[in-house]
Amino acid sequence: MNNKELLKVVEDFGTPTYVYDAESIKIQYEKLTSSFAKNTKFFYACKALSNINILKYVQSLGANLDCVCINEVKLGLKAGFEPKRILFTPNCVDLAEIEEAMAFGVHINIDNISILEQFGNKHGGSYPVFVRINPHIFAGGNYKISTGHIDSKFGISIHQLRHIERIVKSTNLNVEGLHMHTGSEIKDPEVFLQGLEIMFELAEHFPNLKYLDMGSGFKVPYQEDDIETDVQTLGKKVNKAVSEFSKETGKKFELWFEPGKFLVSKSGHFLVKTNVIKQTTATVFAGINSGFNHLIRPMFYDSYHKIENLSHAKGPERIYTVVGNICETDTFAWDRKITEIREGDVLVFRNAGAYGFEMSSNFNSRLKPAEVLFLDGKAHLIRKRDEFEDLLKNQIEVL
Repeated sequence: MNNKELLKVVEDFGTPTYVYDAESIKIQYEKLTSSFAKNTKFFYACKALSNINILKYVQSLGANLDCVCINEVKLGLKAGFEPKRILFTPNCVDLAEIEEAMAFGVHINIDNISILEQFGNKHGGSYPVFVRINPHIFAGGNYKISTGHIDSKFGISIHQLRHIERIVKSTNLNVEGLHMHTGSEIKDPEVFLQGLEIMFELAEHFPNLKYLDMGSGFKVPYQEDDIETDVQTLGKKVNKAVSEFSKETGKKFELWFEPGKFLVSKSGHFLVKTNVIKQTTATVFAGINSGFNHLIRPMFYDSYHKIENLSHAKGPERIYTVVGNICETDTFAWDRKITEIREGDVLVFRNAGAYGFEMSSNFNSRLKPAEVLFLDGKAHLIRKRDEFEDLLKNQIEVL
C-alpha cells in the first residue's frame, strides 16, 4: 500500500485504525513455500493476528493453522480450515480443553508431563498426539521472546525423555509428532539446524512418528539496518539435512513450521492522529490518539516500529518523543527523527500487523480501534471500531 491509499483509509474510516495489506501476506507466504521441499507444510500461528478475514485469506493461500487456544481452533474451523489442517498447541491448560479440541479432530500437541500422563491414562492410543520438547536452546536474544531456554515454561525438557517414554509405553500413547519452538526474531539459520539435529535424535525413540514441527521464529526487519531470516538459505540447508537423515535411517516424515509474525507483520500499518504537540524543558512530545492499549509491543518488548508522518511527509526532520493518551507511561519512541509533526497530522506505525490489535485492550475505558483489509485494490472494513456500549456489554448492573 502507498501513503496515498493509507490517507484514504483515514478519510473513510478514521483513526486509530489497523490496516493490513493482503498482497504483502501473499508475498511472504510464497517466499516460504518456494524455499522448502514439498514435504514441508506451514501452519499460520494465528495468535499473531486472528481476525477471521485474515484466517480465511491465509487459508485460501494454502496455509494450515497453528492455534494456542480452543477459541482459535473454533475460529479456524469457522474460517474453513479442515481439522487435519489445524494444530492445537496450548500451554498450561487443563485436560478438558485438550479433550474439546480432540472432539473437533484436530492435531493435538501436549507440552507437559502431567497432561501427557492424564491424556495417556484416559485415551491411550486411541488418539494420536504431538509432544512439545524444550530443547534448552536460547534463541531470539531476549528472555521475553525466547521460549526454548532452560527456564521456559514451554515444552517438556529433553532431559525428561525417559519419563516421556515411560508414559508412552505404560499408556500405549501414539506419538505421531514432535514439536519445538525456540523463540522469535531468530537471525541465524543455524539455530533451526541445531534444533533439527535434536529432533533427529529424538525421532529414534518414537516409531510412529510422522511429523517434525520446528515452530517458527523467522525474523522480520523492523529498522533500516535489520535483516530478515534468509529463508531461502535456511530452506536449502534444512532440505539437505532432512534428505540425508531419511537416506541414513529410512525414516520419512513431514516437516512443519509455524510462521506468524513473518506472514503478517509487514502487512500491517497502524494509523493514528496527533492530538497535541507538547514541549517541555528537555523534550518535544507528539501525543497521539492511541496508547499501549492499542499497541503494547514497544512498552512490553522494547520493540521498534518505524513511525512516519503521512500528512507532512516532505517536512523538515525534527526530533520527537511519541507518546499515547493513556494515564500511564506509554512511550512508543524516544527522540525519534520524524518530519515535522503538527497537531492533527496522521502518523503511521509500520510493521504493525503482528501482535498489534491482537494484544489490544480497553484499558482506561478506551475503545479498541477499527481493522481494515486492503485486498484487490480496495479497502474493506473487517472490524468496526468499538462504541461506548461495547464497554458495558458484559457488565451486570446490581446497584
